[in-house]
Amino acid sequence: METLTVPTETAPKQTDAAWEPKIVAFLCNWCSYTGADLAGISRIKWSPNVKNIRVMCTGRLDPTFVVKAFQLGADGVIISGCHPGDCHYQEGNYKALRRTHLLKRLLDGFGIDPRRLKLVWVSASEGEKWAETCKDMTELVRELGPVEAVE
Repeated sequence: METLTVPTETAPKQTDAAWEPKIVAFLCNWCSYTGADLAGISRIKWSPNVKNIRVMCTGRLDPTFVVKAFQLGADGVIISGCHPGDCHYQEGNYKALRRTHLLKRLLDGFGIDPRRLKLVWVSASEGEKWAETCKDMTELVRELGPVEAVE
C-alpha cells in the first residue's frame, strides 16, 4: 500500500506582501457546481481566490486529490456537494463526510491546520450560499497565512 507524504518542495510561494490565498474547491456536478454557476450568472460577487474543479459526486472524490492540492500550493480546500438525502448517487455526500473527517486528521498529522479543509452542502439554488462560503474560506485562510512546507 502506498503511503501519502507531503514533500518539502511545493509550488513557489509569493512574497509576503503580495500573498493571496489559493483555494481549490471540488464541487459536485449536480448541486454545488450548479450553485456556483448560479452565483456567477446572478453576478453575485465571490472570491477570485477559489478555483473550482467539477467532480461527478463528492463521494467519488479521491482523498489523494485533496492532499495533492496542498502539495501543489493550495492554502485551503473546499469540498462541496448535495445536501444529505439529496445526492444523485444516493449516499455520495455521506461518503464525503466520512472521508473529510479522516482527511482532517491526516492533514493535522502533516502539520496542516484542519480548518484549511471545509466541507459544505450547497444546492443548485444556493448561489448566495456558495459566494458566502468562498468569502468566509478566503478570510479564514488569509488569517491563517500560507501553508508552510512540511518535512
